[in-house]
Amino acid sequence: MKVKRVIYPGTFDPITNGHLDILNRALTLFQNVEVLVCENPSKSPLFTLEERKRLIEESMKGIARIKVSVYRGLLVDAVKKGEKAIFIRGLRVVSDFEYELQMAIMNRKLNPDIETVFLMPNEQYIFLSSSMVRDIVKFKGDISRFIPRVVRLALKEKFKDGVKP
Repeated sequence: MKVKRVIYPGTFDPITNGHLDILNRALTLFQNVEVLVCENPSKSPLFTLEERKRLIEESMKGIARIKVSVYRGLLVDAVKKGEKAIFIRGLRVVSDFEYELQMAIMNRKLNPDIETVFLMPNEQYIFLSSSMVRDIVKFKGDISRFIPRVVRLALKEKFKDGVKP
């Protein structure tokens, strides 16, 4: 059976240029990619699921081969039993690999129809994370080169004077 869905799951709070780099890399390998904006109960998100979905859609405007969805629940349950799927995950540093490997193995145990493909971002994004972006914003640092313009404007609205235009 062929793969039915290619899913790039994450919290994307907010989406960064590193996430977009991984997404663009996935689009060179697969016909279509579904970005799945997920809830993570262990995190306190800055943006709602719907806000994150909108920011991703606006960041990827004009690319017809992506679909952005919101999902609440156990990630493997987003894939129907018997439906072959691939999860795309980005790896920046060694510590990412350890965590992502554990998740990939657990996902496969919960649903053997799911495979995980790991992609590495461009070197300029190896250090970049959503939490780092949020921290820089809180201290009024310039994050403009790390995120799409639409995200910068949304952060500016959230923090009022906390983001340099």
